[in-house]
Amino acid sequence: MTRLAYALFALVLAAVALPSQGLTHALQPGYLEVQALGDDDYRAFWRRPDVQGRPMEIDALLPEACTLRRGPEPRFDGAGWVTQWITACPGGLAGGEIRIEGLEATRTDVLVRYEIAPGQGEAQRLTAKEPAFAVPRAPGAREVLVSYFGLGVEHILEGLDHLLFVFALLLLIRDRWRLLGAVTAFTVAHSFTLAAAALGWLIVPGPPVEAIIALSIMFLAAEVLKRGDGPARLSERFPWMVCFGFGLLHGLGFGSALLEIGLPQQEIWLALLAFNLGVEAGQILFILVVLSVGWLLARILPVLLDKATLIGATITRAVPYAVGGLAAFWFVERLAAF
Repeated sequence: MTRLAYALFALVLAAVALPSQGLTHALQPGYLEVQALGDDDYRAFWRRPDVQGRPMEIDALLPEACTLRRGPEPRFDGAGWVTQWITACPGGLAGGEIRIEGLEATRTDVLVRYEIAPGQGEAQRLTAKEPAFAVPRAPGAREVLVSYFGLGVEHILEGLDHLLFVFALLLLIRDRWRLLGAVTAFTVAHSFTLAAAALGWLIVPGPPVEAIIALSIMFLAAEVLKRGDGPARLSERFPWMVCFGFGLLHGLGFGSALLEIGLPQQEIWLALLAFNLGVEAGQILFILVVLSVGWLLARILPVLLDKATLIGATITRAVPYAVGGLAAFWFVERLAAF
């Protein structure tokens, strides 16, 4: 990959990762949880994004069979507008429609987690194009596989910190076989901790994990800057070892996200496998896109690179600083969340 390609991708990632405050509020997701209590009773928890001090103009609507389809007036909890209520749904949720009114007029999405029966959690993502869904009576293996694979792909592509870590790996490791070994070690490691965290076997608070993930990106950026100064560093000689260690940490982040979504009790291991495969598919897709665009730029702009050696060297030097600087910002921000 050319130096110019590295620079362009780092700038794009930085631009996406640091949106304006107003846009961030506009794109925050909503969250609806419908928990089965038994005897056709359900507890609903509904969080709406905050837009300039007011709740976003969307509202959750439960199936028609429910005695109380929508909740009372929301209250602000410091991050969003929340409300919760108890309702009875004779016959259960299965076959009924859950809708987010007004969602079609927004640019946000809503994660819906619901239970057909106590302990049997499922998840569904609603968007402006699909603001409602019919609750299935009994999800089969195919539905679980497709749904959780899609959630895995979505999670990795929306996880800018994880993508920036992979991008830093591309900057650090030039040999394709060593890169393949490092990515494989990263995959194996985060598969272990993803499963352990999602199943509740390993519980670690979210903010410290997220802060350490940012720290791992800072470490790789520093290694890129120090590459070529003296003897080969540990990250250059044994990149798989470094990636395995950091993969264990990143897996905790993946697992905590999956724990929030919930796992279908009848297909736990299939859901775990599908989510993990989705994460890997998203990761491979990102790597292929970066390498492909780098290859394309190398063919289109070879003359520019040859004639602008000094500029190219300056940009190449600036890229790891940009990556490390963004990671440092995240690190401080996440420390404050403790």
